[in-house]
Amino acid sequence: MKFELRDNGIGILSLNRPEKLNAISFQMEEDFHQVLDHLMVNLDCRVLILRGEGRAFSAGTDLQEGLTLNSKKTPEGYDRFYFLTVKEPIKRKMYHQWRITQIIVKLRKISQPIIVLVQGAAAGGGLAFALASDIRIVTKDAKFINASINIGLTGADMGGSYFLPRLIGRARASEILMSGRVVDGIEAESIGLAVKLVDEADLLNTGLEIAEELLTKSPLGLRMTKEAINLSLDSPSLENIVQFENSSIMITFSSKDVNEASSAFFEKRKPKYPLK
Repeated sequence: MKFELRDNGIGILSLNRPEKLNAISFQMEEDFHQVLDHLMVNLDCRVLILRGEGRAFSAGTDLQEGLTLNSKKTPEGYDRFYFLTVKEPIKRKMYHQWRITQIIVKLRKISQPIIVLVQGAAAGGGLAFALASDIRIVTKDAKFINASINIGLTGADMGGSYFLPRLIGRARASEILMSGRVVDGIEAESIGLAVKLVDEADLLNTGLEIAEELLTKSPLGLRMTKEAINLSLDSPSLENIVQFENSSIMITFSSKDVNEASSAFFEKRKPKYPLK
């Protein structure tokens, strides 16, 4: 995994196993955790772009490594992963499942808006990473695949049954999660799963354009907006959401960011953040 923080506050996190279609290895999982833990407290990164190198976003879990979860021995070279030191395969799987799903939780917990760029396959865990992001940009050849239902497992995995119904509605989500069929980029854009459909050559630049637009917004305002969206996903109560929004408005109203935004509006310029 590779993380780059640009001077303007845009972070680019790249899945970088293109020769394996960015299949999710144990090491990639640990790298992902380290980056997300860093972003929890690093406010220099204001917007995060998540992408995959090569011709796919991510083909999902590395199945070859996954076989080691069924072993009672710690395979040579894998002793750095704590769950493989456990002897019982079912406990290994349980601990690993918990560890990888915590990535999904952290993607929602970090305050930075996440723009995900999807070309080629986004299967299994790759689909989960995309669903947990805030803004999805895709190419025509993007392929969203709920892979677990196709290999004898449940179709509800890594937050898929949480995010997808909220993004596109229960009926569409049920059909996709239960059938395991491919949703291509064109369909993803048409059903609201993706916000933009672009040529692959334009994928990164489109992501950067949206990120740069978000940089013109109050950093605190963006963080509070993501928090409000998270809360609204979990709480069906209008009153709870309105109370949180009221608190957010008062907090942001009392910050210096709002003064800069007001000045920029009347001076017909873009606001300059972060404020020193």
